[in-house]
Amino acid sequence: MLRQADNDKLTQTGPGTPLGGLMRSYWQPAGLVSEMPVERPVKAVRLFGEDLVLFKRGDGWGLISRFCAHRGVDLSFGRLEDGGLRCLYHGWLYNDEGRCVEQPAEPAHSQFLDKIRISNYPCVERNGIIFAYMGAGDPPPFPAFDCFTAPEEYTFAFKGLWECNWLQGLEGGIDPSHVSFLHRFIGEDPREVYGQQFSEEVEGTGQKLSKLVGDHYRPDIEVESAEHGLRVFAVRQLTEEIKHVRVTNLMFPNAFVVPFGNNRVFTQWHVPIDDENHYWYMIFYDFNEVVDKETMLRQRLENVSLPDYRPLRNRGNNWGFDAREQNELTYTGMGLDINVHDQWAVESMGSIQDRTQERLGVSDRAVTANRRLLLRAIDAFEAGGPTPAHPLDEAEAAAYVGPLAVDTIAANEGWQERWLEKETERRQASPWFRSQPEVADA
Repeated sequence: MLRQADNDKLTQTGPGTPLGGLMRSYWQPAGLVSEMPVERPVKAVRLFGEDLVLFKRGDGWGLISRFCAHRGVDLSFGRLEDGGLRCLYHGWLYNDEGRCVEQPAEPAHSQFLDKIRISNYPCVERNGIIFAYMGAGDPPPFPAFDCFTAPEEYTFAFKGLWECNWLQGLEGGIDPSHVSFLHRFIGEDPREVYGQQFSEEVEGTGQKLSKLVGDHYRPDIEVESAEHGLRVFAVRQLTEEIKHVRVTNLMFPNAFVVPFGNNRVFTQWHVPIDDENHYWYMIFYDFNEVVDKETMLRQRLENVSLPDYRPLRNRGNNWGFDAREQNELTYTGMGLDINVHDQWAVESMGSIQDRTQERLGVSDRAVTANRRLLLRAIDAFEAGGPTPAHPLDEAEAAAYVGPLAVDTIAANEGWQERWLEKETERRQASPWFRSQPEVADA
């Protein structure tokens, strides 16, 4: 359990909060490229308790305050002109740096506009997601992680709204023991659906991952520090000679990286809208094959309502719970989409989980390790010290690897080396992966 003061420190991300300051010092997803309207690429967004407007400018993106400094009207309705947004009320024009560059109703000789600047944040686009830097000073370079360096045609990006605090979503993703229960099928997983996690056979076992982890529900969990945050091992004994090794990662401060079948991986960020709601953003990437983006987009859009990407199964309809299905098909009774299972788990705790009342066990090692890391990082950031996964220059960023995420089987002896060999083999066989000898030393 946590003290109330620590629970507050780990969940409050608004302007001026310790955690808010730390998280703003990293690049954060602000929107999907695919959600921006084609005719007029402007959209109101809310990040870390701030109301902003995201817009296309030339070959890049701008992110500025949603409200005009003049009389406070909504700039998300503004005219997209001259690489900026023009307020509809009196024609004030703002560029992507939040500077007012035209005030057509003011006298021609007026220098009033030089005094006007609203909140603004630099943006870059990476594999279908528009990232924003909301911190002070110059933004850090992007680490050379797979989700950023994979060619665009081998990736797919999406998002979803979860109505709870960001940390609940993240902690679900770094908890390797829940998959044995929450995503279990009473019988056999009936799906043969492209791009669905847990539906692919684990190489060398003849079993889908959902059944394998369901049958072996008491993994040994180990956690180690890594340049990107934490590396998490869930090791299941399949036979007297063979183990199943699943390697997942915390990508500090608010993302995780997990394997998605034998040749696929995804990185998922949990980004606060405010303290009681957040979006998860995902970049899925395939080491071997070009991704069928149209199919994946169609499948995922079938399960959400636009423009907010709210799941059709939600608290308002009990996440689609069906008692007969729970008896006959799925462990949850909430459909076949594991995103809904995860959503139920973290939303059902309440908007902000009261961690003063929880009781954690050995299987929660990754969760407790992350909380300790996060609390230390908040203190370090406030003291002006270094924080995890925050490269200081381009050379350091280029040296980052992975993070490595893999499902494999290995003999009892030497499994620690075998999973690395498997990952190296996968990368060497990839048509796009650049040579990274550091993998062998990860």
